[in-house]
Amino acid sequence: MKLTRLLQPSNSQGVKAEKQALLFLEQQGLSLICQNYLCKAGEIDIIMLDAETLVFIEVRFRKNSHFGGALASITAAKQKKLIRTARHYLSQLDNEPYCRFDAIAIDGLTNTPQWIKNAFQAD
Repeated sequence: MKLTRLLQPSNSQGVKAEKQALLFLEQQGLSLICQNYLCKAGEIDIIMLDAETLVFIEVRFRKNSHFGGALASITAAKQKKLIRTARHYLSQLDNEPYCRFDAIAIDGLTNTPQWIKNAFQAD
């Protein structure tokens, strides 16, 4: 089975949120390693370095919080998918660095990024 990906238009809300999150994190001192890492297991929005820590970042945007907001949309199933994808990424490295999973939630009302470090842990 071939993995295909539907590309989002460059002006989509998700793409705008990822650009906003990237800029915000760079202002906090993190360095970009990779954007939209894709493999059979899934996709990681942004991979960055925070000092010597490799950070896998999930960016979520929600117009409103009627269904729990942006953070609530990172379900246990989504976390497992992100962990599998991160493991695939790490398998390609010679040495596995210290890692963490962060989340950036952007609420459509305030449009301000909320950064949650260590949003969840791998098993």
